[in-house]
Amino acid sequence: MTKVFTLDQILSVLPDINLVDAMEDAFVSYSQGLADVPPVGELLFPENRGELHIKYGAIKGHENFVIKVATGFYNNPQRGLSPFGGCMMVLSQTTGAVEAVLLEGGILTNHRTAAAGAVAAKHLAPSDIQSIGIIGAGVQARLQAEYLRKVTDCRSVCLWARDPESAGDAAAAISDFGYEVSLADDVQHLCKSCQLIVTTTPASQPLIKSGMVQPGTHITAMGSDTPVKCELDPGLLGKADLVVADSIAQCRVSGEIHHALENGTTSEPAIVELGQIITGEQQGRTSKEQITIADLTGVAVQDIAIATAVLERLVY
Repeated sequence: MTKVFTLDQILSVLPDINLVDAMEDAFVSYSQGLADVPPVGELLFPENRGELHIKYGAIKGHENFVIKVATGFYNNPQRGLSPFGGCMMVLSQTTGAVEAVLLEGGILTNHRTAAAGAVAAKHLAPSDIQSIGIIGAGVQARLQAEYLRKVTDCRSVCLWARDPESAGDAAAAISDFGYEVSLADDVQHLCKSCQLIVTTTPASQPLIKSGMVQPGTHITAMGSDTPVKCELDPGLLGKADLVVADSIAQCRVSGEIHHALENGTTSEPAIVELGQIITGEQQGRTSKEQITIADLTGVAVQDIAIATAVLERLVY
């Protein structure tokens, strides 16, 4: 019989899971060719600033596989609703039966995305971080700060967002995690003062221009998960010493790498995958002066990892 788990049940076990380790394992499995991850299904609703993503896949040797449906409707806060929704279905690789449905409402997607940002920072950020820059003021901006505590000792955050009121609210929430938070007047000011920058917006035009970024900076760009979104100047990827994808195949059609390939500012042979960095198959940062960029578009193996870990705790 299919088990259906509510959000409250899911949240009760989530703190017990080491999601950073789980995401590392997921990226390694993907880059080692152990995962079957078809192209992302997508529907866009521009009149409502809405989008639907269907991500699904299987890892060889696992008992189950996962189908994730995730929505983002960015006008929802004006209606008093969460911008995120969705659920995950866990099915048997042996029989195809639906073993469980996780009514996670986008929460697991948000947490696995934040944990992936921590993985990127762990393996690519410079060792001496004086300040963390966060661009955006939504749920993901706050979660990125929360998960970065697990991989860096830095407790200084500089935040910028388009809406000053939202920026102030996000700064207050992030300060509750033990950070000293300041608000930047503009993106250029943030880039000058931060060595680790995370972009968390659904922007369709670049927020960070090539000339803004200082030597020794790592950028994790995780907002651009469709072909039309873009947070970084494509020229910046050509300037970077190292460009890392969560999935090269996926980044061909979405995200910052997609735009840089289209503009000819980088080429696919210059790109490596995060899983290859984790295993040491490819070198990560080799100098404190390097500029490194991780383009995280969100891969189904992350959903498999978090759904599996949550279900194990809920069942056992």
